[in-house]
Amino acid sequence: MNKLEIKGNWNIVKGKLKQQWGELTDDDLDYVEGQEEELLGRIQKRTGQSREAVEKAFKDSCH
Repeated sequence: MNKLEIKGNWNIVKGKLKQQWGELTDDDLDYVEGQEEELLGRIQKRTGQSREAVEKAFKDSCH
């Protein structure tokens, strides 16, 4: 997943991630350009999912 994919589709991705992992909050999903690693880490911590699973969810949400 690259930065442009995340940024360009952010509202769609955010909604789909919240559907998949209801325990995520808006604060967890506050995206700030340049902080992609922190965002992935927050999602991992909140959901208990592996990095690979989180990245796959992002990719699936973008397509």
